[in-house]
Amino acid sequence: MDRRKMITALALVALSIGLLVWNLDEDKGRFFHNEGRIFGTVYHIQYEHTQDMHDTIIACLEEVDNALSMFNTSSIISRINRNEDIAANQDFETVFIQAQEVSRLSNGAFDITVAPLVNAWGFGFENQLDMTQEKTDSIRKTVGYEKVQLENHHIVKQSKDVCLDASAIAKGYACDKVAERLMRSGVKNLLVEIGGEVVAKGHNSKNARWTIGITKPIDDTSGQQQQLQDKIQTSELCLATSGNYRNFYYDGSQKRSHTIDPRTGCPVRHSLLSATVTAHSCMKADALATACMVLGDTAALQMIDSIKDAECYLIIAENDSLVVRTSTHWTLTE
Repeated sequence: MDRRKMITALALVALSIGLLVWNLDEDKGRFFHNEGRIFGTVYHIQYEHTQDMHDTIIACLEEVDNALSMFNTSSIISRINRNEDIAANQDFETVFIQAQEVSRLSNGAFDITVAPLVNAWGFGFENQLDMTQEKTDSIRKTVGYEKVQLENHHIVKQSKDVCLDASAIAKGYACDKVAERLMRSGVKNLLVEIGGEVVAKGHNSKNARWTIGITKPIDDTSGQQQQLQDKIQTSELCLATSGNYRNFYYDGSQKRSHTIDPRTGCPVRHSLLSATVTAHSCMKADALATACMVLGDTAALQMIDSIKDAECYLIIAENDSLVVRTSTHWTLTE
């Protein structure tokens, strides 16, 4: 091969390599950030991909809404609550089965049938009642996770007055579903956050671990006063937080928390302000965080330490200060 032909050949090889590198960079994609409102809260989703997946994300969120939102009158859960003959779909069944498992793990502290009590105390989708002990006891007769079963894709109730509420587990499930949908599209690096529930995988746009903040529990129904209590550095995490410092009201001098104990029928009254839980799914973490808030710190730690795939970070009010207690293997680096 003469010198001219060799130079031409080498130039073509160099050009081919350059095109290959350029194409690999294109395939790697870039980070997108989608946000909006769903389930009465906001979502923020970051992911690395070759194209914007927001339409897919919205479709995914709407599927969850159509199955599990009590504020969507045509949803499956709303129709079940109206005692219509409606078959459950895969989204509903997945959440229902997980809810029943967490109910058993928590001895009923988490209960998907708590809706009548949530409504009666003014935190649900119906008007608040003037609650008395007699009314509370009467409503409690319709509450209990043992009063519902899934049979042949249908919910079977012991009484037509049994009413379901998935609000303490649906956001976590939605995070799982969006993350799974993105990963099926080839996404490896993502962070899905819906109303404080989080699924994180891989790395962020700076090629570093994701940083997840744990909010300091400050009484603020507006949600504007946000200070961090701690931070987690992670490359893989499913996390949910439940607390009584955002959703509450005062009945005279009595503070009413949105966390209702299904076993007593009343809002909880203890020193646990916030429970952050990690688990193998955000759905499970979401339900367990609510169970922790019902149980209080000591019983919550006992429960979480008995569950192989779960850990928790609890913030407790103690002598006008905040005290942190964690489960045995909790870590701020995942």
